[in-house]
Amino acid sequence: MKVCVLTLFPELFDPFWDHGIIRRAVLGQKISPFTINIRDHARGRHRVTDDRPYGGGCGMVMKPEPLTAALAEAKTRMPAATTLLLSPQGKQFDQGLAGSLASEDELILVCGRYEGVDERFIDQHVDGEISIGDFVLTGGELGAMVVIDAVSRLIPGVLGNADSAGSDTFSDGLVEHAHYTRPPTFADAPVPDLLLSGNHQKIDRWRRETALIRTVLKRPDLLVQRDFTPEERATLMKWRRDIDGLIG
Repeated sequence: MKVCVLTLFPELFDPFWDHGIIRRAVLGQKISPFTINIRDHARGRHRVTDDRPYGGGCGMVMKPEPLTAALAEAKTRMPAATTLLLSPQGKQFDQGLAGSLASEDELILVCGRYEGVDERFIDQHVDGEISIGDFVLTGGELGAMVVIDAVSRLIPGVLGNADSAGSDTFSDGLVEHAHYTRPPTFADAPVPDLLLSGNHQKIDRWRRETALIRTVLKRPDLLVQRDFTPEERATLMKWRRDIDGLIG
């Protein structure tokens, strides 16, 4: 996958490309990322990329000309790319959207700054807007990194274990099961005996049940529209009976 980021601060991405899973993806040629500095396409001696909003108000707005010129440069290298703007008004980014984007061959991520981006650029050039949450950052760069990280690990061959992405939190609509590693006892708390039993069928069942109860306790919103499996329904009914017994 080719990934281009349009940003005023391309230097922020240099350490991002050079570490961890993203570095492995780059070295393995699973992703080919690069940045384009929007300021390089601004006019005038001062390379101005923002201006006061028409109609008044606080803050500044990113001008459409430098953005359009920067995008045109990206399109010469990625003519079929999908262009996405990082924006708090965009579609909520989640694991499902990450999976959809992982099937793309080319992505262009536009990082906004200041109070926003001139609407004409969005109307004429942006295929979609993405938000990583209902909060406001100083720019879209961190959001772009989040999107690239989440999408890259879903590209076949990026992760060392091909099954890792499929068992991640949210991959099946639940948070992930509890995890334990060595030592077998830490601060007087032992690892559950079942995980040391070697009985993988029972371990798998325990992990599915753990994932379900952790979702009930920590993210019940994920279960509102869930079509429970017969096994999940049986587990929930058992907990219901146990709770009813406790409260009389």
